[in-house]
Amino acid sequence: MSAKKGLRADSTHFTLEGAPFLILGGSIHYFRVPRAYWRDRLLKLKACGLNTLTTYVPWNLHEPERGVFLFQEQLDLEAYIRLAGELGLWVILRPGPYICAECDLGGLPSWLLQDKKMKVRTTYSGFTSAVNSYFDNLIPRITPLQFKNGGPIIAVQLDNEYGSYAKDKQYMSFIKEALLSRGISELLLTSDNHKELKNGGVDGVLQTVNMQNLSNDGLQHLATLQPNKPLMVMEFWPGWFDVWGGLHHVFAAQEMISIVRQLLDRGISINFYMFHGGTNFGFMNGANYDGNYRPQTTSYDYDAPLTESGDYTTKYYLLRSLLSTYNKKPLPEPPAVQSRRAYEPVVVSHYISLWETLQCTETHFRADDPISMENLPANHSNGQSYGYTLYQTDIHSGGELNSRKHVHDRALVFIDRELIGVLDCKTQTVKISHSKSKRTLSLLVENLGRVNYGSAMDNQQKGISGDITLEDVPLKKFSMYCLDMKTSFINRLQSQKWMSVGQKPTYPAFFRGTLVVDKPTDTFLKLPNWNKGVVFVNGRNLGRHWSVGPQKALYLPGPWLRSGDNEIMVFEELNAAEKIHFAENPEYGKTISVPIE
Repeated sequence: MSAKKGLRADSTHFTLEGAPFLILGGSIHYFRVPRAYWRDRLLKLKACGLNTLTTYVPWNLHEPERGVFLFQEQLDLEAYIRLAGELGLWVILRPGPYICAECDLGGLPSWLLQDKKMKVRTTYSGFTSAVNSYFDNLIPRITPLQFKNGGPIIAVQLDNEYGSYAKDKQYMSFIKEALLSRGISELLLTSDNHKELKNGGVDGVLQTVNMQNLSNDGLQHLATLQPNKPLMVMEFWPGWFDVWGGLHHVFAAQEMISIVRQLLDRGISINFYMFHGGTNFGFMNGANYDGNYRPQTTSYDYDAPLTESGDYTTKYYLLRSLLSTYNKKPLPEPPAVQSRRAYEPVVVSHYISLWETLQCTETHFRADDPISMENLPANHSNGQSYGYTLYQTDIHSGGELNSRKHVHDRALVFIDRELIGVLDCKTQTVKISHSKSKRTLSLLVENLGRVNYGSAMDNQQKGISGDITLEDVPLKKFSMYCLDMKTSFINRLQSQKWMSVGQKPTYPAFFRGTLVVDKPTDTFLKLPNWNKGVVFVNGRNLGRHWSVGPQKALYLPGPWLRSGDNEIMVFEELNAAEKIHFAENPEYGKTISVPIE
């Protein structure tokens, strides 16, 4: 018997197993959805009338330290792909190595930046050797799951939107060969925004376009570039992501459906990015830079057809109604929605000042000059990827403290543990009162998210990346503490001496309380009258909270809770309230309409 034919792009329409095939895809990222809910979300995707799952693969999560590969539990990519196959879905895999995806550094591991000559997304040897090592581990996990081997993977994408970067004409050929030489044999794709299509292709690889509306002629441009090939919108954006201090992006459901209907009427394949956005748990989020630095929120709701917590929306039902006409069989019934509840508020019982927790750090470092997070000798010499770093030095005078734009991304400035100001991308100076006595200057610097898109990716060192001056004289002799707030650190805090909240806290500080649960259920955690920090539930990093909004509630999945006592811990930089609140529904703040051109 001849081998079954996989996805082909030999004419103006796709074929699969030799028959015409319209790709109706939806993006759901396994790393943004609690594993306990993978099946639920994929069943909801299928019940909407979609036939294909797409997902990125984040290198930075799978190889957090050089040569240390994580593919278990929440990061079990193979289990996720197999599950999609079991449910009757095809898979388009987007393994990068760069993925964008509003992930820190576009999904690239921060340890790459230890190399001062690093040129990411090029054929620079320091980058290609790291990619080869990663692909040596990743690709053998994928190849058995390809269509030709009886698996659900029908196509694989090279990198992501390289046309908007395009710093090395040999790079995409390198990625193509890296995949082919390791046994990838299904259809290869690239995807680019319409303006960058001319710079993003590579010979023998099908190009697709990313877009949100039909006014930019992206499809016509694609058809001209690739005559007699099927057209596909690899990323159709049904919403958009949010940034801290901005508004919540929404895309009107009727307007979206009108565009989708036109695409389908023309026989154009489509993938919804995102079909279900999920959550940037922990410190996963990236940032935008357009002259202004804009870190993304913990929520990745995206105003997608399925909400952050997996609820159906008007978009979902309209889309399901439309797609039912493109399916030969009746669509399966959508699964029931998870219940949610607003738990009673948790009263904060104890706190411990950050200054009292420094002994719980793995170790601290001393150097004449401040060292960036990535270059700290932490995490087996892989540097620090996420969280905060505390920099301390003694001063014997006052005047103007100047960051010289070397603070990334935000620093709380203390004199003898008393807050005197904040440094960030917009504020480079803080006045320090004059005194001849020795005082301790402390800067608590936070990585708010490395830029994930654009030309600035080689320069995403966080912490303090160069000299900072006092009255134009560079400061020296620093002690540095790595506060990446991993689970091991949070667990070590338990053995420290916590104070009852009757006493006035010294900020920054960790606060804790106990949530008693009978039956674990999804909820949203809210912190009215708190300011900024990070939330941990039973030792797991839920994500950042920040009063600037737009997001005012953090999604807390039921599977992260347990029957009985649950510890809620909040790291708070400036101001805590007496209680931690819960709500049944999210609060994403004031809205602004897209589309994005």
